[in-house]
Amino acid sequence: MIDEGYIKFNSSWEKKPIIQDKEIKVLNNWRKRLYDLKLLGLYDNGIGYGNISQRLDEKTFIITGTQTGNFAQLQTLHYSKVVQCNVDNNSLRCIGMTEASSESMSHFTVYQCFNEIEYVFHTHNFRLWKTHLNHLPTTHKNVPYGTPEMAYEIQRLFKETDVLEQGIFLTAGHEEGIFTFGKTADEAGERLLRWIV
Repeated sequence: MIDEGYIKFNSSWEKKPIIQDKEIKVLNNWRKRLYDLKLLGLYDNGIGYGNISQRLDEKTFIITGTQTGNFAQLQTLHYSKVVQCNVDNNSLRCIGMTEASSESMSHFTVYQCFNEIEYVFHTHNFRLWKTHLNHLPTTHKNVPYGTPEMAYEIQRLFKETDVLEQGIFLTAGHEEGIFTFGKTADEAGERLLRWIV
């Protein structure tokens, strides 16, 4: 059973237009490409899956909003700016016309693990996930998405595995879940596509 799309952290959301077109241009190009490949989108049950983000500075990043998987093309109103995240308190503060994705805490943790990472892509692909589960860096199966426990698991992967060199990890407890990351959007995207095609 796919458990997806529900925010599990304490979210403080300020609804106002803050995202500018120029801030999402590169991100949106990759988001459309991943959508066309069905690596993010909407399940038949109406639940959206997948999200991508771009770092702005040390603690701020832009991420696709929650439940935007049904849109083929996103606009600025479909993104949110995460301005504060506290894993230990399971809390996050965001600003935008859409609330930040349920996986925002995981994106934040990847950025905190290595300061040269500028883009994080969270996508779904059952074949890649099933084939490479526990062969590529993989989180423990009892850890749910979007929680402090997942954040701590991601930290563990960066300490105990070669995830930084691989640029990809799988989430055993979040069926189909794949994360890739990179210094550029192209690096994050290509690290995913080389396993898909």
